[in-house]
Amino acid sequence: MNKFIVVTGGSKGIGKEIIKKFTREGFDAATCARQEDELKQVQKVVLEESNRMVYYQTADLSLKEDVLAFGDYIKSLDRDIDVLVNNTGVFMPGILLDEPDGNLDRMIHTNLYSAYHLVRALVPKMAARKEGYIFNICSIASIFAYPNGGSYAISKFALYGMTKVLREELKTSGIRVTAVLPGATLTSSWEGVNIPSERFMKPEDVAEAVYSAYMLSRQSVVEEIIIRPQLGDL
Repeated sequence: MNKFIVVTGGSKGIGKEIIKKFTREGFDAATCARQEDELKQVQKVVLEESNRMVYYQTADLSLKEDVLAFGDYIKSLDRDIDVLVNNTGVFMPGILLDEPDGNLDRMIHTNLYSAYHLVRALVPKMAARKEGYIFNICSIASIFAYPNGGSYAISKFALYGMTKVLREELKTSGIRVTAVLPGATLTSSWEGVNIPSERFMKPEDVAEAVYSAYMLSRQSVVEEIIIRPQLGDL
């Protein structure tokens, strides 16, 4: 049977490119997002490119009940998970003292709690097999605060911390854990800005880095991947 990757938020950007990369390498995939038409498009592209299967379920991972429902859906497929990528995230700019009320709540629920609840739902079976890989898509904002980053940086610092905890807790279970910290990447988060595309990283490059880390032997793990635009952060 083909290997199997689960990627949250796989309908666009980094998540979509990770799915495309791994399915080109022979994986089947499962993903979720809020818009079914975008999920269907990913499924169509993968079938055309690599003839691999993409399972999907619509879900809003800012909601705990949707995270748990997605976890139940994955378990219902009865597949061994080789790779889990917690990619779902939302960016809402602001300054802590005057950003809209609710910014922190939404980004903590989306950027942190979604990964927390899904790990608790899916990783026990991976740990029992003593095999698997977890990638948490953090951000350069996980280690550097920057102007107008506000609650986004808080949520990404927290996800980075959770990744470190998982690394310690799972190292004897044979599960490798990596924090991926991309800088400015040309995704929908930057739609509408007046910045040349050449100043951004390509989401395909993040996907290539993730796959390269996965391909190391099980005796080694890349604990952190920091990728930034060649000309520096925006």
